[in-house]
Amino acid sequence: MRGKKHCPPTLFKKTMTQRTAEVERNTLETQIKIKINLDGTGNAVFVTGVPFLDHMLDQIARHGLIDMDIEAHGDLHIDAHHTVEDIGITLGQAFAKAIGDKKGIYRYGHAYVPLDEALSRVVIDFSGRPGLFYDVKYPKAMIGSFDVDLFREFFQGFVNHAGVTLHIDNLKGANAHHVAETIFKALGRAIRMAITADVRMAGIMPSTKGSL
Repeated sequence: MRGKKHCPPTLFKKTMTQRTAEVERNTLETQIKIKINLDGTGNAVFVTGVPFLDHMLDQIARHGLIDMDIEAHGDLHIDAHHTVEDIGITLGQAFAKAIGDKKGIYRYGHAYVPLDEALSRVVIDFSGRPGLFYDVKYPKAMIGSFDVDLFREFFQGFVNHAGVTLHIDNLKGANAHHVAETIFKALGRAIRMAITADVRMAGIMPSTKGSL
């Protein structure tokens, strides 16, 4: 009895290392360029004009082992809203482009990450269906000069354009910086799990529908 032919693990690994993307998005409010490598080592360069967001994006890169180069110029003389949201949108577009047809990936990822008193859980599904389920209460509204309400805008832009279902829950936390950092670290680790190549699923779509 003959079964389906699957790529040998070595060949499968080779074909999964080309997951890169470059995306440029220009509007009257922002000009953004993003380059990512999903199979990187966590190297990252950020020039966004929003230092705390750079710090959070670095958590995704380092914990997700994703190389990122993000350059953004926005109307920061008004506030950071457009810049933060549009970086989320453009990063989502880059992920959608880099991930390809999703054959052979784990698809689902999750992570719990603590930082001192703070603990957050992130669960992601590269489902093709955008959905953000965000249950986070920050102890204060500002972290330095950064408005924590903008995190939701970032995540909403990301899920809408990456085509992922994303659950973010902060379980504990008394320090707003710690809360935010646990979320972004957990997101990086959840993404890393979800996009990892599963050698047992080589060449197979991780869905009974046959497409994602």
